[in-house]
Amino acid sequence: MTAPILTAKSLSRRFIASKPLFGAPSVVQAVNGVDLEIAEGETFAIVGESGCGKSTLARLLSHLIEPSEGTVTYGGREISGLTGSDLRDLRREMQFIFQDPFSSLNPRMTVGALIAEPLRIHRIGTPAEQRAKVAELLRKVGLRAEHADRYPHEFSGGQRQRIGIARALATGPRVVIGDEPVSALDVSIQAQVVNILEDLKDEFGLTLIIIAHDLAVIRHIADRVAVMYLGEIVELGDAAEVFASPAHPYTEALLSAIPIPSTGARKVQTKIEGDPPNPISPPPGCRFHTRCPYAEDRCRTERPALRETAPGRRVACHLAETLSLDGITGTEESRPAAVVDRFALYSAARAAMGQTSPTTTKTTEE
Repeated sequence: MTAPILTAKSLSRRFIASKPLFGAPSVVQAVNGVDLEIAEGETFAIVGESGCGKSTLARLLSHLIEPSEGTVTYGGREISGLTGSDLRDLRREMQFIFQDPFSSLNPRMTVGALIAEPLRIHRIGTPAEQRAKVAELLRKVGLRAEHADRYPHEFSGGQRQRIGIARALATGPRVVIGDEPVSALDVSIQAQVVNILEDLKDEFGLTLIIIAHDLAVIRHIADRVAVMYLGEIVELGDAAEVFASPAHPYTEALLSAIPIPSTGARKVQTKIEGDPPNPISPPPGCRFHTRCPYAEDRCRTERPALRETAPGRRVACHLAETLSLDGITGTEESRPAAVVDRFALYSAARAAMGQTSPTTTKTTEE
């Protein structure tokens, strides 16, 4: 792995869930002691169930919220506590794509004004240069320059998310964080947006951080993946290796939930019983032990550390070296049969778009 562009150390974030009239307030530990290193130029994914803390972690990494404990370092500089011009400079280099393309765009602004707003805030270019930049960005995400005069309500969900991507790229960032950027879209449109993100990442040399619960998307796009459960990272490693041979029972269960048309791609389906524990009062020991089919007495009392079990692979499980867990296998060529029909759909979408780069993207969604 190349030198990290983003580093998190002992990163935690607590929220007050309720404040009773008497007694101590209820506290939710949304993120608990996370350590991460994200290399420049990679696509890094953070996955897990809804409510596991992955979106909170994304906001901590981008300094949209302050940590309760721990630090975030960007380019060798700690960014926790930045204010004023220093924070504005950070915003120029680190941009966010939000989950909901319907609420993340101001309905009273034209598309051109929305995309040009970061340029005006950071005083990039003259008005004429800003208009030219807006037209260029619209073309790169598969829209037309004349769309700049329209309003967000005139576009479909997939087109709005493309506008959100164009806005995120306006300042020339080094890091782009997508918080479930395709989860609100139809599956066929998801494929187009994912392909656009991949191509733009390569063209601009971006570091891409994707938050998702859809593992089919992650398998298609990510270089490395971190699996979160109840505010903690339980497994981290190369995406292909994690999918092929998970080392944590929770990862196995997530992979087992992916629908696969080929009966030979997986031996059995791993089920986890019940709902995640209450984050206000997490269980002692391993936080997953209440749902883990392999849990032992040690798991119920001793919290496992996130430790390296192989080069580039870290797992928070006492039994990581002894368990033989089922993953999802399949080469690049056999993905549609061995993983999920979604990959065939992604490939078909790319072919339909007739593109080899974002600059030649056709508008396939009207």
